[in-house]
Parts: sequence; structure tokens; C-alpha cells
Amino acid sequence: MNEFERLSRIAEQLKEDYPKGTRIVLLSMGDDPRPIESGTRGTVKFVDDLATVHCNFDNGRSLGLAYGEDRYRKLTEQELAEEENNNICEEETAEQIMGM
Repeated sequence: MNEFERLSRIAEQLKEDYPKGTRIVLLSMGDDPRPIESGTRGTVKFVDDLATVHCNFDNGRSLGLAYGEDRYRKLTEQELAEEENNNICEEETAEQIMGM
């Protein structure tokens, strides 16, 4: 099996594991001249055929995470619930401010 075939198989698995809309957290970046800070959360846009996971990060940046170079993981159910609670609190605060 050549390198392209190997990456294609990995990409197919990543497409199943990280579909569009999956929330992730960046654990570390490889040798990137402008790395995104570890711990930054983002949303998967798509996974390409070379196993790069393309994301929109919460800090406003968009970047493709390279398989084998960058480390990331899905948010847990608990982390997703905490995000949802934080979003609800932020919306309620905004409504209170606008209502004044």
C-alpha cells in the first residue's frame, strides 16, 4: 500500500469519526509557524482525502489539522453540555442588557 492509499483509508475513518459540526479541542500543534493555542475549541468543517481535518476555531481562525502532526480530540458529552449552558447564560445576559 502506498502513502496515498494509507492516508485515504485514514481519511475515511476520520470522516466517520469527525463529521461536519463535530466540536473538538486542540491539544497541540506540530511545527506550525503560527500555531493555534492548545485548548482552543473549534468546529469541524470537513475532512479531506489526505486526512486533514478542517476546522473553524472559536478564536476566529480557520485551519486544517494535519494527521500525525497535530493533536486534537472530540469534546466529551459533559464538555458539550457545559458549552450549551454557557451559551444559554450568555444569551440571557445579552437579553437583560438589551431590555434595560
